[in-house]
Amino acid sequence: MTARRSRGEGGLHWDESRQRWIATATLGFDGRGKRITRKASGTTKTAAKAKLREILRDQENGTVVPAGKYTVADAVRDWIAYGLTGRSPATLSNYTTIANKHIVSQLGARKLRDLTADDVDRWLRAESRVVSTRTLRLMHSLLNRAVRHAMARDKVMRNVVELCSVPTGREGRRSKSLTFTQAEKLLRAAEASSMRAYVVLSLLTGARTEELRALRWEDVDLVGSPDEDPPVPPSISVLRSVRMDGDTKTRRSRRRLAVPSRAVRALAAHAERPEVSTGQADLVFASRNGTELDAHNVRRSFRRVAADAGLDAAEWTPRELRHSFVSLLSDSGVPLEHISRLVGHSGTAVTEAVYRQQLRPVLEHGAIAMDGIFPSDDHADDR
Repeated sequence: MTARRSRGEGGLHWDESRQRWIATATLGFDGRGKRITRKASGTTKTAAKAKLREILRDQENGTVVPAGKYTVADAVRDWIAYGLTGRSPATLSNYTTIANKHIVSQLGARKLRDLTADDVDRWLRAESRVVSTRTLRLMHSLLNRAVRHAMARDKVMRNVVELCSVPTGREGRRSKSLTFTQAEKLLRAAEASSMRAYVVLSLLTGARTEELRALRWEDVDLVGSPDEDPPVPPSISVLRSVRMDGDTKTRRSRRRLAVPSRAVRALAAHAERPEVSTGQADLVFASRNGTELDAHNVRRSFRRVAADAGLDAAEWTPRELRHSFVSLLSDSGVPLEHISRLVGHSGTAVTEAVYRQQLRPVLEHGAIAMDGIFPSDDHADDR
């Protein structure tokens, strides 16, 4: 007599049309008396039974994923739709673009429950040949959060993405800074542009582009208090940014910056422009509709000025005016502590980490001192 199969074994038959083994198991009956069955298929008997056992195990653990239905693409899209509440439209757009281009296109069709750490490792290794390390980390983070979101909703038993390390990607585009000569040419080229005040203020104060785009006239003092002791120079107050919550990047980023004479003249001239003086918005730099400038429009306008200055426009972005500010001050011998406060960093360590390419004089002090203590062999005979 054939022995009764235990629960989880079920039936096993060959499906000629599909050329696969089908394993089935009965779990009982629903409220209407209908038999509840689960099925799994495989190219071998062993594979079919193994998949069925996995389905039954998930059933016992409360995982409610329809077998073989939920994919990596489903997980990513669900996370983007429901897991990013409160994020800015720009962040949402950026994450969606990266997810579709790098995750869904490569791993999207794979069933989430079948995704392995090896799959993720191979994907990261392949992508590391075409994207920077920073982008690679973001891609890993997006997939990790998407799978974690799915796991919290019983779509998958574990998150294999957490087991994978991010390899080193291609070297990203390095930020650079203008030389003094290039900076002078840029300032001259900006004279005839509607971007004049923006370029001058960015280069001469080091304010972030997100801070300048949110700057209001109420934050601008073009006169100061010259009769006070000591005199108070013209200044701008950096109190907000175009971030989703309107706040600055950090608490230390809120600061009051003295404005050099050249920037005072540029701002005064900017205030007299018809579209500014008659506008309803209090924004210093506004669109024709009186709204905050879009980052893409700022970059496009800035690059026109850069081209007029004889620079390779495609190689420069507005944020590199801030890098140039740090570099020019550092070249002039301004202490790192002062530069750190001017750019709104929490400390000198942040400034050194972000602008290490621009802090040449500060980083050269040790080498210059040691050259004096231990002259090179080239001059040994002179002693």
